Amino acid sequence: MTAYRSDFVRTLAERRFIHQGTDLEALDAAAAKGRITGYIGFDATADSLHVGSLVQIMMLYWLQRTGHRPIALMGGGTTKIGDPSGKDEARQLLTDEIIAANIAGIRRHFEAFLDFGDDAGTKGADAVQANNADWLDGLAYIPFLRDVGRHFTINRMLTFDSVRLRLDREQPLTFLEFNYMILQAYDFVELNRRYGCTLQMGGSDQWGNIVNGVELGRRIAGVELYGLTTPLITTASGAKMGKTAQGAVWLAPDRLGPYDYWQFWRNTEDGDVGRFLRLFTVLPLDEIARLEALGGAEINEAKKVLANEATALLHGRAAAEAAARTARQTFEAGESAEGLPTVEIGRAELAAGLPAFRLLALTGLAASNGEARRLIQGGGGRLNDEKIAGPEDIIDLAALNPEGVLKLSAGRKRHALVRPV
Repeated sequence: MTAYRSDFVRTLAERRFIHQGTDLEALDAAAAKGRITGYIGFDATADSLHVGSLVQIMMLYWLQRTGHRPIALMGGGTTKIGDPSGKDEARQLLTDEIIAANIAGIRRHFEAFLDFGDDAGTKGADAVQANNADWLDGLAYIPFLRDVGRHFTINRMLTFDSVRLRLDREQPLTFLEFNYMILQAYDFVELNRRYGCTLQMGGSDQWGNIVNGVELGRRIAGVELYGLTTPLITTASGAKMGKTAQGAVWLAPDRLGPYDYWQFWRNTEDGDVGRFLRLFTVLPLDEIARLEALGGAEINEAKKVLANEATALLHGRAAAEAAARTARQTFEAGESAEGLPTVEIGRAELAAGLPAFRLLALTGLAASNGEARRLIQGGGGRLNDEKIAGPEDIIDLAALNPEGVLKLSAGRKRHALVRPV
C-alpha cells in the first residue's frame, strides 16, 4: 500500500474506501499541508437516506475527524431534475415543499456523524450543510449556457455509462436529465468559490460527473480540484448493499427502528464482516483484524460487535445496547422481549379473532396477505415461538402470552409483538 502522508488519505486507504482518484498524490500532499474542504452530494428524493448512502457519510466523518472540513451538499436544485446515473427511467418530479421537508429529514442523519458547530462552517473544521438550490434556482439560462455549457460536448456526454445505458435500452432520456451532469459540475465550481472546496467524493457511479467538475474548475476558474470515489458496495453474495427482502434499510428511526437496524448488521454474511467493520465502524484497525480472524461460531461475536458499533454511530450507544439486549433475550433466553417492534391492535378486534396470515401482514413480517400465507404454509410462521399450523388459524385474546402480548415470528430471526389496546 502506498505510504500516504496525510491522515485523511491514509485512513481512507487503510479502511478500503478508495476506488479511483483524479490525482491522489496531489490530494494527499494538499491534505498533509493544511486543512482542505471536501463535499459529497445527496439527493433529496425522500425524507431519509438508506444504508446505501452510509459509506459516503463515513467518508465525510473521516474527513472531519482527520482535521478537515466536510460539506454535505443537498440537491435541492438538482433533485428537481434527477440524476440519470444508474437509473432506467426518469424520476418523479417533486415540489419545492416536498424537497424542503426531505432535506430537513435527512439533516438528522448528518448530525449523528458530523459536528456542525456554528452551522455556517466558518470555524475551522465545522461541517456545512449546503443546498445547491441556493445558486441553481437563480441561474439565467442563456448566460449559463454561454459561460458553462460551452465546456461540455455531446460526444463526451454520450460516452458516460449513465447515458449510454438508457440509450442502449432504448429508454427515454429527457433533456432535463441530460443537464444534470452540467449542473453537478457547476456545483463543484460554486462550492469552491463559496467555501474554498477542492475535493468532491462519491460512489464510483459518479466518476464521470466528478471528473466533469474537476475539469470545469480548471477551465473556467483556473483552480486545481480533486475527485475521489469509493467502490460500489455489494455483499459477499453479490446483492446490492442496503437492500433486503423487506425493502430498503432506512437510516431514519421512524422508518426503521434501532432494533431492526441492529439486526440488519447482525445478519451480515460471514465474508463481509471484516470489510464492513472497516467501512461502517470507527474501531481501531488492530481490533478489526482480531475480529476478522475469528472463525466458526465465533464469527457471530464479531457480527454482534459490528451491529453494536454501527448502531451506536447512528442511533447512540444506549439504543445500540438496548437492541443488543433485546436480541439476547429473544434469541438466547427465548423470552418475548419488550424491545421488539410492536404493533397495537384494538382489544375488541383481537377478541373477535383474526386469521394468522392477517396478523403476520399487519406486523410487517410479511409484505402482503399472500406472502404471509406462503410463509405459514412453508413452516416459517410462528406464534409465541410455536409453529403456526395454517394461515387461516384464528388467533384471539386466548393466545396472549404471560406478558399480555402476541409474539409473531417470520423464521428464526425476525420477530414482532402485537399488543391489544
